[in-house]
Amino acid sequence: MTKVEKTYEPFQFKQFAIEQNDCAMKVGTDGVLLGAWCDVTTATKALDIGTGSGVIAVMLGQRCDAEIHAVEIEEAAFLQAQSNFEKADWSDRLSAKKAAIQDYAKLCRDEYDLIVSNPPFFSGGTFSDNQDRNNVRHTVKLGHGDLLVAARKLLAKDGKFCVILPLIEGLRFQEVAKTYAMYCTKITEVKSRPAGSVERLLMQFEKTATDTIAKDELSIYKAKGKAHSADYIALTKDFYLKM
Repeated sequence: MTKVEKTYEPFQFKQFAIEQNDCAMKVGTDGVLLGAWCDVTTATKALDIGTGSGVIAVMLGQRCDAEIHAVEIEEAAFLQAQSNFEKADWSDRLSAKKAAIQDYAKLCRDEYDLIVSNPPFFSGGTFSDNQDRNNVRHTVKLGHGDLLVAARKLLAKDGKFCVILPLIEGLRFQEVAKTYAMYCTKITEVKSRPAGSVERLLMQFEKTATDTIAKDELSIYKAKGKAHSADYIALTKDFYLKM
């Protein structure tokens, strides 16, 4: 019996659409959270590591006037991101490069005010019920150390490096980051519901340590029912159609 490949419709946001049929990692909560959460206030040049469909990079382009570069190692995803960039209204500020971040970091002469990554090497839980997405997330393609080495080399002196990880991996990442002189300065703990357990950590790292880490929490849904929380709506309303 011939296997029928599942097709995916473009994910429509308020100001752009993301084609995702050729990407193993589809548009999901993690990427949207990171793209909406990271601090873009001082960004003039940003980098998205492992861009996939390019959704986070396009989100950054909507939020600020920075020049945005994206790196993706998978051929199909790179081509999809490139296509999505070309269709965005701010396409003149978006560019994609097919490369491993380890190689890109060695050759790149740019410094970035903001670096973001939704790393595809999770080993913990996930918001997604899509098995293809889970399979990608659980594939080790980029170690924490390599990611941190690249981010530190490419990050400007006062730049910010933002990632999203499951709770346990996020806690480990904070400890590993210190050995690379990258220090966590801001954390948002993400829960499905207010009384639930922390499922994700949104984390910001900088080259200079701070005495205290800014910390808060975000619930995606209200305590009961299927309605989104006011905080989640406030964070994502500029993107989701129904917010």
